[in-house]
Amino acid sequence: MSYDAWLARPAVRYARRGLAEARRQWVAFGERWRRSLQLRVVISTLALSLAVVFVLGMVLETEITERLLATKTQAAIAQAESSALVVERELTGVNPGADALEGRFRSALNKLTSPGSDQQDAASSAAGAFQPVLADGTGRDSTGNAPSAGPYNDVPEALRRYPENGTIGTMINTVDRDGTRTTMLIVGVPVSSSSHPLQLYLLFPLTAEQRTTSVVQSTLLVGGVVLLVLLAGIANLVTRQVVLPVRQAAEVAGRFADGKLDERVPVVGEDEVARLAESFNEMAASIQDQIHQLEEFGQLQRRFTSDVSHELRTPLTTVRMAADVLHASREQFPGGLARSTELLVDELDRFEALLGDLLEISRLDAGVEELTEEEADLRVLVHHAVNAVRAIADTAGTAIELRLPDHAVTAELDARRIERILRNLLANAIDHGEGLPIEVRVASDDHAVAVTVRDHGVGLRPGEAELVFTRFWRADPSRNRRTGGTGLGLSISLEDARLHGGWLEAWGEPDQGACFRLTLPRRQGWELTGSPLELPPADFTPVEAARPDRAGAAPVGAAPAEAEARPAAEAFPGEPGRGTPPVGGNGQPPAAAERGAAPADEPTREEVG
Repeated sequence: MSYDAWLARPAVRYARRGLAEARRQWVAFGERWRRSLQLRVVISTLALSLAVVFVLGMVLETEITERLLATKTQAAIAQAESSALVVERELTGVNPGADALEGRFRSALNKLTSPGSDQQDAASSAAGAFQPVLADGTGRDSTGNAPSAGPYNDVPEALRRYPENGTIGTMINTVDRDGTRTTMLIVGVPVSSSSHPLQLYLLFPLTAEQRTTSVVQSTLLVGGVVLLVLLAGIANLVTRQVVLPVRQAAEVAGRFADGKLDERVPVVGEDEVARLAESFNEMAASIQDQIHQLEEFGQLQRRFTSDVSHELRTPLTTVRMAADVLHASREQFPGGLARSTELLVDELDRFEALLGDLLEISRLDAGVEELTEEEADLRVLVHHAVNAVRAIADTAGTAIELRLPDHAVTAELDARRIERILRNLLANAIDHGEGLPIEVRVASDDHAVAVTVRDHGVGLRPGEAELVFTRFWRADPSRNRRTGGTGLGLSISLEDARLHGGWLEAWGEPDQGACFRLTLPRRQGWELTGSPLELPPADFTPVEAARPDRAGAAPVGAAPAEAEARPAAEAFPGEPGRGTPPVGGNGQPPAAAERGAAPADEPTREEVG
């Protein structure tokens, strides 16, 4: 590396740091500009005021300069005409062609610079100091130059034509004076002589006018800066009077949204801002009352559900005992009565399941449920859930294919609740699977474990996404339930997933089936950022481009199907409704980046008989 290149490296590094810092400051200013109404108003006022002050200053400076030059020109012309009369008297009887003409010219010019008449002195005082030049532009001396007295070379050629043609001319020109550039106002007038006209030029320095213009410019500049500062202060003061109440109202609204329902905006005065504060306070009070009413209604509803469920336990037990006696003796009854006894027992089973779910929901709503955490293998829980629904799956003719990894998939969880979630998902898939195979996949990574239940039945229609976990909701009320579900299975499953800090998500397409994905953190307290299994499932092939109202997750490309797995069956009361909105344990949707992530574990195919 050369010495110059070695020296240039620190300069490049400092330049990059400077650019990075400037970019950072610009980004910070842009963010503050977007977030601060007061800053935008003050800067906009300054910008507009600067434009007005600039235009006004230019107009004033131009007008003052033109007035100074006009006054100076009028006085200079009057001085030149007065001086021409003096020179004419001095040159009476002079032969312009004589060689001694220059001496007479100097004598006449000296007469101009010496005290004279009052009229001449008045004109001279108005026009200021000047330097006269007298010349015979049409004549030539022995050297071939025009006879003249004074700095004739300072007179521009363009100006000389006016006096030579018998008219008065003026021009502003810059000349050298002892190495200094000096701006002059030059006035040329014709002077009569005994034979032919001569020319008189008066050179007036514009130094005083330039000083006056500089003073005017400085005054306008200082006045403009002071005016801008005053306008900025006024704009800031006026804006604060409007912005501060709005900012205060925004802070109160934020605290109100955080649950501090007693927060109110202070009302000061009777202006528009005060009326806004009064309206906000009235709205906050109304919302607070409605929230309290809803809380009381919710508490009453939960208490009613809990009380009714408990009160029904005792008569239900009695009815159950009588039904069991009748069911045990059904072979002794006539055919119709025996069938009624079997129906009675089936409905009692469903009624007991409904009471159990209602009690569970009431406990979940009251927030009294607690997790019994233990290290458990998710594969074992899947096997338990499949065995529980085996009879229902056999009755429906539905095969259950397990895609499980070879190694243990462990996590800290409540085994009873997770197994209940899996039973509900499997029962839901059997109800809507149209007898087609159901796929169960399990996978894990360093932070999470996941299981998906995929059916290939009726799927999910657009618009049903928000209803999938709604209590007592059914995707198609006309469909017969095979599992005798209570309509609360998926709602309870969602709450169980939230208790674990996990996600329970759903996806579906009309006539292409549905897929439910349960994602749980490996350790309680860990926050989920992704799922080991993708949703939509890998075997989904979109028929058309995703629509904004499609009730399912964005589809991804299809993947090769797994090899066949032997069927299994299941039976547990579940919820037949389906949908797609992803829901996490904190009520937030999962990160979009995890959708489409490949499974962390390659599953093996397992037969369940």
